[in-house]
Amino acid sequence: MAYMSQEGYDKLIADLQYLESIERPKASAAIAEARDKGDLSENSEYEAAKEAQAHLEDKINRLKITIAEAKIVDTSRLSTDAVQILSKVEMTNLTTKTKMAYTIVSENEADLRAGKISIKTPIAQGLLNKKVGDEVEIQIPRGTIRLRIDKISI
Repeated sequence: MAYMSQEGYDKLIADLQYLESIERPKASAAIAEARDKGDLSENSEYEAAKEAQAHLEDKINRLKITIAEAKIVDTSRLSTDAVQILSKVEMTNLTTKTKMAYTIVSENEADLRAGKISIKTPIAQGLLNKKVGDEVEIQIPRGTIRLRIDKISI
């Protein structure tokens, strides 16, 4: 089960509709075009089109599973007492004194450029259930990072 926002769920539905209504017909057309070029035993274009279609179908199936297992989080029931999924956490790196802010989201919604980190990342895991004012040490690939939680919002 994957917890996610309504926005993230809606994006998955839109992605699935795009793949099924636009990309799937394109893949079928590419196979048909390659098939029309003759001998299939030595037709690398046909093999490539079939492989691309298999990858597309796999992606569609994985999306369907994710959507089926999705649990939309009701943001009106979330609290800002402690860090949880969909919390926006403002914090200070105690070593460098730099400020940063991340929203903790499901793996499917993660987008570092938008300040959204997956709940499965070491930083998110280290912040879960912590409160404003808490200082945490988190193991990340580059070593240990010390953070102070300054604000939690939704």
